[in-house]
Amino acid sequence: MDEFALIRRYFSAIGSGDGVHLGVGDDAAVLEVPSGDLLVTATDTLVAGAHFPLDEPAAAVGYRAVAVNVSDFAAMATRPRWFTLALTLPNADSEWLQSFSAGLRDAALVNDITLVGGDTTRGPLTISLTVLGCAPTESIRRRDGAKAGDTLLVSGPLGDAAGGLRLLETGTVDTGAERHLVERFRRPPSRWRLAIRAAPQLHAAIDVSDGLLADLAHLATASGVAAEVDAGRLPCSDELLERFGEGDALRFALTGGDDYELLVAAPASAVAELETLGFIAIGRFALGEGVHVSGGPDLGLADSGYRHFRDAAS
Repeated sequence: MDEFALIRRYFSAIGSGDGVHLGVGDDAAVLEVPSGDLLVTATDTLVAGAHFPLDEPAAAVGYRAVAVNVSDFAAMATRPRWFTLALTLPNADSEWLQSFSAGLRDAALVNDITLVGGDTTRGPLTISLTVLGCAPTESIRRRDGAKAGDTLLVSGPLGDAAGGLRLLETGTVDTGAERHLVERFRRPPSRWRLAIRAAPQLHAAIDVSDGLLADLAHLATASGVAAEVDAGRLPCSDELLERFGEGDALRFALTGGDDYELLVAAPASAVAELETLGFIAIGRFALGEGVHVSGGPDLGLADSGYRHFRDAAS
């Protein structure tokens, strides 16, 4: 099966939706952006062995590939509409491709997003997605708007995905709590609809991809303020606490990546309304710089969060 037959068999069915004048199957996609909107785009790459276990089920890989990229749109309070897929495969395994495309399609349906093009090549398993969307200028939220005195809130529990990945790496997934944690890693939540609802109340936002402390540092640095986290207010799920205990649960919540929940900065006057939407207040922003944690044990977290090329020579 050549690359064109592969595309027709496994991916063409995901390629129809609003605003698509020309999608999968030509040299380029032709898309309609509403008048007055800005085009928003984000790209993420998932590499086998770095972003997911080498033996991860193909459907989970497909779902996750869409979900983690769409999360960047949640961070911008923007609706994702279309995506392209660059898929590098060691071989054209029909069973793997069928399962992968099913997971991809499930995530596309959940997020109301359309595949409009891409590429296929041979090589180590790598999945790159570029997502496109559009929004009015005034509705887009950025990471550089937090102000001293703002409240820090998060959209859901933290640490579950890191716990789930730990279980996958150790090969022990037996109990209901363990299955819950693994599912949180494999099927990240979709928060862009929530972000759009909350946007009028937000000064800044970012998604938790590399870990709470790492991503909060990006937001605080971009905004020119300090961030203070109350560890005692971090939302950890019952499943995470049951399986790993309070100490490890807190460490996962602070430093574990892959939760794809939203971290937001909002004025005190907006906190009550945001809490009705499901956000949880976990700290505040202040004059100064850096990220500071109080209300928990000293976990030695000075260098936290996932970073590529951490050990590479500069």
